[in-house]
Amino acid sequence: MRTKLILVLLLLSIVPGFLSARGKKISKVVIDAGHGGKDIGARGAISAEKDITLAVTLKLGKIISDSLKDVQVIYTRTTDSYPSLVDRHEIANQANADLFLAIHVNSTPYTYTKVLEGYKTVKRHHKNVRTPVYRSIRHHETKRSGVENYVLALKRNYQKENAIGEHSDNVTNETGLLNENDPQTAIIIAQYSQAFLSKSVSLGSKIGEQFARQGREDWGVKQLPLEVLAGSAMPGVLVEIGFITNVEEEVYLNSERGQQEVAMAIYKGIRVYKADIEK
Repeated sequence: MRTKLILVLLLLSIVPGFLSARGKKISKVVIDAGHGGKDIGARGAISAEKDITLAVTLKLGKIISDSLKDVQVIYTRTTDSYPSLVDRHEIANQANADLFLAIHVNSTPYTYTKVLEGYKTVKRHHKNVRTPVYRSIRHHETKRSGVENYVLALKRNYQKENAIGEHSDNVTNETGLLNENDPQTAIIIAQYSQAFLSKSVSLGSKIGEQFARQGREDWGVKQLPLEVLAGSAMPGVLVEIGFITNVEEEVYLNSERGQQEVAMAIYKGIRVYKADIEK
């Protein structure tokens, strides 16, 4: 028992060093254009999220392919189709990818205002009473603008660990330690999960910094229990590239200039992250 405890403590101290070590190449990047097909996503005044995400994804993929010759770009969709969320992260897992990027467009909840339409007379307690009649008007416009980056929340970490375990061949090159028959593998998988979260936060921060350099508002890196990130056995970030419910930002995201700038900011974030990892 004492020997087993010492082994566990030794693994806990050694594995983080392996996982944080520099020199791992970033050779495959999966880009997921959010929504698609029957799943429109958020709606704006002139467009739908699924179309913007696809346009930006294809531009981003081209920039990466043209500029980073040692990186293979893999798409979850290149047309107006709808891969399921499971399909999306399985594409990344089967490709043994190093990074997973999901592209989305933000929106804000509806708000309502009451507008007086007139009056009507109703009978109450045998008396005629004049009462106001209101109509609710739904608003979806917002003044909020800018970008957000999301990484996986800890409450769904069990799914990330399951994905790492199921696709353990994808990560053996980093440590050479994973063996499904070894009872200590669960500890190593947990360490991988922590390392992937740390790397995801780093990538999200670097992407946000590039948007800020363009003059866009960066709302930082946040956590959500997202299925599309939970099922992938690698670092992953979901990028909200702007608010479709902001009239000016929607026009920007539908423009050639806007889409190219968004794609360039994400690319530069990946490039900086890649250079840092490969030192």
